[in-house]
Amino acid sequence: MTTLAQKSAAITTVTVASRVRERAAQMPDRIALREKDFGVWQQVTWADYWDRAELVGHALLALGIEPGDRVAVHSENRREWLYSDIGAVAVRAVTVGLYPTNPASEVAYLLSHSGARVLIAEDQEQVDKTLEVLDQLPDLERIVYIEPRGIRNRYSSPKLMPWEDFLALGAEHRAEHPGAVEQRMAEAAPDDVLTMVYTSGTTGPPKGAMLTVSNVEFCIKVLVEGGGFTSPPPSPADVTLSYLPLCHVAERIFTTWFSACSGIQVHFAESIDTVQANLHEVQPTILFGVPRIWEKVLAGVRIRISSASRLKRLNGRYWLKVADGIARTLERTGGRHTAGSRLRYALGWLFFYRSLRDRIGMRKVRYAASGAAPIAPEVLRFFMGIGIPMHEVYGMTENAAIATSNRPGRIKVGTVGEPHPDIELRIDETTGEILTRHPGTFLGYWRDEESTRSAIDPDGWLHTGDVGEWVDGTHVKITDRMKDLIITAGGKNIAPSEIENALKASPFIKEAIVIGDRRSYLTALIGIELETVGHWAQARKLAYTTYRDLGEKKEVRALVQSIVDDVNQRFASVEQIKTFSMLPKELDHEDGELTATQKVKRSAIAKMFAEQVEAMYRASKR
Repeated sequence: MTTLAQKSAAITTVTVASRVRERAAQMPDRIALREKDFGVWQQVTWADYWDRAELVGHALLALGIEPGDRVAVHSENRREWLYSDIGAVAVRAVTVGLYPTNPASEVAYLLSHSGARVLIAEDQEQVDKTLEVLDQLPDLERIVYIEPRGIRNRYSSPKLMPWEDFLALGAEHRAEHPGAVEQRMAEAAPDDVLTMVYTSGTTGPPKGAMLTVSNVEFCIKVLVEGGGFTSPPPSPADVTLSYLPLCHVAERIFTTWFSACSGIQVHFAESIDTVQANLHEVQPTILFGVPRIWEKVLAGVRIRISSASRLKRLNGRYWLKVADGIARTLERTGGRHTAGSRLRYALGWLFFYRSLRDRIGMRKVRYAASGAAPIAPEVLRFFMGIGIPMHEVYGMTENAAIATSNRPGRIKVGTVGEPHPDIELRIDETTGEILTRHPGTFLGYWRDEESTRSAIDPDGWLHTGDVGEWVDGTHVKITDRMKDLIITAGGKNIAPSEIENALKASPFIKEAIVIGDRRSYLTALIGIELETVGHWAQARKLAYTTYRDLGEKKEVRALVQSIVDDVNQRFASVEQIKTFSMLPKELDHEDGELTATQKVKRSAIAKMFAEQVEAMYRASKR
């Protein structure tokens, strides 16, 4: 009888699926995944993980899935997402992830454009979106739903299949064809497309970036095995929390690829709303977040301190001031403590930092990273100062997230770090665009040869679309996206993101969109952070009813004006905000104002709030 270990050894091309199977052979009883059911953490061993993934692979074979066919997953982060992903990779299919917040119109586009044959949907909400546009999806043959509530006895579409029946189909196929999945795995090739990650679509329809087996393996080699992020590299002793959408390349790395390679234990957050509580329970050792997450944690800390008793408030403010001093020392030394900063931190740990880090769920974090968008230096300094090893990193879907990172002991705040080993990175002398070249560069955009040619030049350089500059000849600073640069009427080039991030560093501001292209000066649309401004208003006994009502209060406008004035002092006159207007609502993905990754769609904002923008310029001329 062939053992699982022998089957693993027979595979020549390594994939994330073969890595999971190898883990199952080496440490079958070790915990791989944990997820809450009815408030209790349920554990999944590596043996169980591979067994479920293999069942998915057999089920897909039973449904006639061939190499290169697309299998879509539309779900929040959960065990079944990984089972589906690894199972699809095992049979050489292509995983296509959809954001849980994608509205029906975007679901129609993504499923139609990708030509997905099978969709694995989480629940009734996601199934409803697909059924609403089913007539636009000629390639879609099956909709497998994970949660039966509200579906099983209400819908009659022959394309629907419950998860339990799907796995039963896989078990039946495995009994009849026990070596079918292993045979597909043995046929895997480095240039197989492993996953298709759709770009956020800030300036047009999303594009499907094709990442191959070799792209993903290069990512694992650099980031995990080569210690491109953490030092020492991740291991089975490490713990992480999965909460950002798995269809995004960054979360796929930190959840699926890190785990498959290093054995790191993955915990799934119950929802994006419970992340803070889940962090406190899990206390991860490795943590990745986008700027919005780090900003929200910082805002929450400031709220709690401001609402505490007078003694606790004074204590908190004192130690945060000390933390800022510690962070600035670390900033000067590249992240290395001096004797003085170490002593100050040791005292702070006793009186404040330990309890604070425990409360925000980061007491055990040995490596934290921020990526996917620029982050304000003030936010980084807060986490560094309270003892969380924070590193800004840079990469994008099209280069398998391999570009630069700040490494322990060599941190430069305000930069995205140094290029990783084994890659080439240069900055175009004319345009300032960052270009990368290495084995992680994607295969191209699905069904879009023109965009592929624009992205990858004949010499193999990937044009990132990001504008950057060298700092001290070693680190890279990103100034903005090329398409977002503002050219004023006076011909001055301005990068709006640096100004916007400075504004959003305030706990009171959630959105800031700087405007001024072809204009004589800059203005801004500003959206308040409802929770923190609401708390601020209540403390001052300011009554309000809605988001718009709160934002229109003269006291709130004065608060925002003070923040704008403070930020303006950091910039040259031509880069200062002359006037601003309050957004009347919170920006939303479903309303077309944000991408699924919460990036502002500038073109959409310009159209939706055009009258407000024009009013700002008319008012200043009076």
